Amino acid sequence: MSDIEQENIMSKPVGPYTPIVRGGDLLYTSGQIGVADGQLVEGGLETELRRAFVNLREVLSSAHASLSDVVKTTVFLADIDDYGAMNAIYTQEFGDHRPARSAVAVAALPLGARVEIEAVATV
Repeated sequence: MSDIEQENIMSKPVGPYTPIVRGGDLLYTSGQIGVADGQLVEGGLETELRRAFVNLREVLSSAHASLSDVVKTTVFLADIDDYGAMNAIYTQEFGDHRPARSAVAVAALPLGARVEIEAVATV
């Protein structure tokens, strides 16, 4: 997929990286946070994570994939105490699909986000 195709489908990345890259039969996404129109959405963890999933769906869609193609995710939490709330939203977003997952607490995330999610999907 060309850079032009990516720009037409999704907003431009805020850093020097590519939102999604294909390697063989796998797609690797960059971490998605709850950003809309270049700004972190307001409303806390739930709003941020739901927006991060919107962004993740858009990135996957740009490569003709969906959440059902995801085989592995990594969730980064600014506060490990958000684990339970994240788990509830994550389960709703993925439905019955259960990719492998790691969830880790980190010192900080871009733009002061509370959560970031990255994924590996099959094509």
